[in-house]
Amino acid sequence: MQHSSLRLSCSLILCVCALLVVPLAVASKSFVKPEAKSADRYPAHDSHSDEKVAIAADPYDRPEKAKIFSVDFAAHGFLPVFFIVTNNGDKPISLANMQIEVITGNRAKLTPIGAEDLYRRLSNPQAHTGPSTIPIPLPHKKPISEKAVEEIESSRFAARAVEPHTTQSGFLFFDVGGISSPLRGSSIEITGVADARGNELLYFELSLDKYLNAPTP
Repeated sequence: MQHSSLRLSCSLILCVCALLVVPLAVASKSFVKPEAKSADRYPAHDSHSDEKVAIAADPYDRPEKAKIFSVDFAAHGFLPVFFIVTNNGDKPISLANMQIEVITGNRAKLTPIGAEDLYRRLSNPQAHTGPSTIPIPLPHKKPISEKAVEEIESSRFAARAVEPHTTQSGFLFFDVGGISSPLRGSSIEITGVADARGNELLYFELSLDKYLNAPTP
């Protein structure tokens, strides 16, 4: 009887431990990047039918979309944009020399910020995200959590090429601090995309008004 009681007690303890571990595992799960659709299925896209390449942008400007991140990028003046490139051709395309620029409604020009500038602003909200003129980096005022770094590194668009009949995706981050309506009347211009022979494709232009005017899912 004592052995039976002992086995029962051990079983109960294991069950309780399992129930406690599950919420912890869920709470600490890693960031999961959104699954990308073909670029031509997003409202803000530009398709080159002759070259069989499509590029799209999906801004994460609303709280219900941005909640996939643990970092409140909007509070730090950043706009995450999910960037998608689809190659429907039979040969790879190169993104090694791709240039991306947002032209806002008031004609301001924004380029995606690099990881170092992003970390600098998140650790010190007063930091300037332009090139530093100080030879020795200043210490961070607030350490960036390991989870935040993991999210940024795993979410950023980093593709250098797109293989035939595939799609590459990831997030670009733009500094929109001080801009009241960064999307209305804005467009994203993409140059430097090249075919397998190194010939540059025609530039792509994505109207962000198409995103704003599209029905909300």
